[in-house]
Amino acid sequence: MPFSRSFLSEEQLLCSICLDVFDNPVSTPCGHNFCVTCIGHYWDSVKHCQCPLCKQTFKRKPDLHINRTLREITEQFKHMKGNLGTSGGDEADRDAEKGGTTQEPVGSTLRPGQLPGYLLEEMKQRLTRHRAHSNTLASQNETTSDTQPPDFARQVSLRRYTLSGAADTMKVPLCPKHHRNLELFCQSDLECICVECGQTEHQSHDITCAEKEWQSHKMKIGITENEIQEMTKQRMEKVEEIKQSLVDIKVSNAVQRSMQLFGALISSLERSQAGLLEVTEINRRSAEHQAELMITELEQEITELRRRSTALAKLAQTENYITGLKGFSDVSTPKTMKDWTGISLTCDLGTKTIYTSVCQLLEQFKEELQKAPAFLDVTLDTNTAHPRLILSEDKKKVWCGERHQQVPNNRERFDRVVCVLGCEGFTSGRHYWEVEVDGKTDWDLGVASHSCNRKGKITVSPSNGNWFLSLRDKNNYAFRTEPSTALPLSMRPQKIGLFVDYEKGQVSFYNVDAKMHIYTFMDNFSETIYPFFSPCTNKTGKNYAPLVISPVLMD
Repeated sequence: MPFSRSFLSEEQLLCSICLDVFDNPVSTPCGHNFCVTCIGHYWDSVKHCQCPLCKQTFKRKPDLHINRTLREITEQFKHMKGNLGTSGGDEADRDAEKGGTTQEPVGSTLRPGQLPGYLLEEMKQRLTRHRAHSNTLASQNETTSDTQPPDFARQVSLRRYTLSGAADTMKVPLCPKHHRNLELFCQSDLECICVECGQTEHQSHDITCAEKEWQSHKMKIGITENEIQEMTKQRMEKVEEIKQSLVDIKVSNAVQRSMQLFGALISSLERSQAGLLEVTEINRRSAEHQAELMITELEQEITELRRRSTALAKLAQTENYITGLKGFSDVSTPKTMKDWTGISLTCDLGTKTIYTSVCQLLEQFKEELQKAPAFLDVTLDTNTAHPRLILSEDKKKVWCGERHQQVPNNRERFDRVVCVLGCEGFTSGRHYWEVEVDGKTDWDLGVASHSCNRKGKITVSPSNGNWFLSLRDKNNYAFRTEPSTALPLSMRPQKIGLFVDYEKGQVSFYNVDAKMHIYTFMDNFSETIYPFFSPCTNKTGKNYAPLVISPVLMD
């Protein structure tokens, strides 16, 4: 089969490694072609087996076979190149200029990137006309300037035939790489390409006629425009809804109700009242800020939708498929927009929940204190203290030192965890004591059973006889269950109150200064339990402050 010099150039048959015409070409799994010797040497010289062009990596070296079809084409090209200037080459050119149509064989299957015969023949005819026109322009340029190089990137005015068969004159841009008309459209990369692009880097992509593709896209403009108008309407309605919600927040009497409620409370709750007002104000400001952000976001989306609407209206008027396809891709694939259907501004300032919680917790706190007429006067037991712990003379303070002290290794002593028990154990009754924790970043407080493990590593949990409240890294509070129960506290306690009801199996913790309940755990006690204290390690001085057992003061 003869090949036309117009469509078979040496560049198309060059190996990208040796830059020479293929010698026994092979195809990699990604679709690129190389000389069998070149690709073999290349893979032997690199760490990972990958394609030199697209860099696709293969898990193992592919088993390559000679591409017999490409080898035959290469050999014919070499033979044709050797006969340039003979009648064979001229006859091939004349055959291409006759514009004969080659029909695809019945039942044939096109390879990825291969153009149908009718489309290839049409491109040949157009290229022939373009070459004749380019030769005319070249001869004109020679008369004006012998040194000025041709500008392949400029647009050339060509006469073309539309899908309907009518003649039309338009500015057809040239491919910046191959300097051919951009008359095809790659559906995989969404860009206009030339014939040579379709046979090289886009060979495995879906390719169609650019003009036909643009006619198909123009039919979608109306549908996209309706969707944009509907989305714009929805967002404008959401803006009005948020503005109305913001008005309702501003006229709320939640602050007034909080003043009336706290005015009836005892003077010891004045700080809690101030805290509530602060939370209310923060929530109100947060709601206003949220409304501003939502309105701003909606207005930005509305602006974007209007911009797309305007762009679509302009696109609907253009007949230039190059401009149309490029512009339609930009406006028909919008940026991700939020679904505003179930979104509304939160108008609740959170005061009702705070009112109920404060009243319930204060009543519970007062009732529990009334049930504990005797307060436990706790002293620390030196026989249980870890060797690094330092105790004050009155046995009311404990902190962690840098070194181990020389102390007896009796069975009651903790040897791994830096902790100490109180001397006063109990098997019945209700007991309450308070511990100052100001200035510390880490601590453990609670009660421990007599049989709890004191040697080696301790797994802290109620099932092992440990009921602890813990602080870590200055802000992370938790009750030591399995797993630990995180306790997000709005106010950092300076003094912890501990209440134990042995018969009920209750262990409760309180923020004494704020008169707030922190956490309660219910269990069953079956043996003697003791107050538990752990100042934790001092962390090179950051956690050196002591735990202090303080006397209970009643207001």
